[in-house]
Amino acid sequence: MSDTPALRLAEARDASACVAIYAPAILERSTSFEYNVPTVEEMARRIAAVAPSFPWLVAVRKGEVIGYAYAGRHKERDAYGWSVDVSAYIRGDCHRQGIGRGLYTALFKLLALQGYRRAWAGVTLPNPGSVGLHEAMGFVRVGVYEKVGWKFGRWHDVAWFGRPLGSQDGEPSQPLSVQEARALPGWNEALVWSPR
Repeated sequence: MSDTPALRLAEARDASACVAIYAPAILERSTSFEYNVPTVEEMARRIAAVAPSFPWLVAVRKGEVIGYAYAGRHKERDAYGWSVDVSAYIRGDCHRQGIGRGLYTALFKLLALQGYRRAWAGVTLPNPGSVGLHEAMGFVRVGVYEKVGWKFGRWHDVAWFGRPLGSQDGEPSQPLSVQEARALPGWNEALVWSPR
């Protein structure tokens, strides 16, 4: 089997691996502001909830899920409909191997195909690895929510980063669903591993 990861849309069967990857961000770090690790059933529900509207990608190497990235709605009001929030989580033994870059590269191509125009990401500070990844992927820091989250006995700041996904000229068309976008030329090509 190749050491080059394969990218695909997440499925319910990936929930257990996603929980294992995500758990340290909850239990050991302030990366996630959740206090409790979701169950496998809850993670499967989250994947299914995102799937119709936004890509949730997994990186698979030698048959194992080693990371995932996904997008979700930025805010509920209609005018935010072309903005998404994005997140990526990588298995602990796979950090600094370009997995985050590869996942984000594909995710942003897919979101652009769907017609989304802007991506946003929140990073709990300090987190030089995540800040570095987002800046390398074209994000620019737009502000900091100071002392916005309480975890592990102290307040944490969250820096917010933004980057374009497509042109912001003219009136946008309604973003496509994942099902609609999968029929477009370029969808399968976007899933070819390319860590930039």
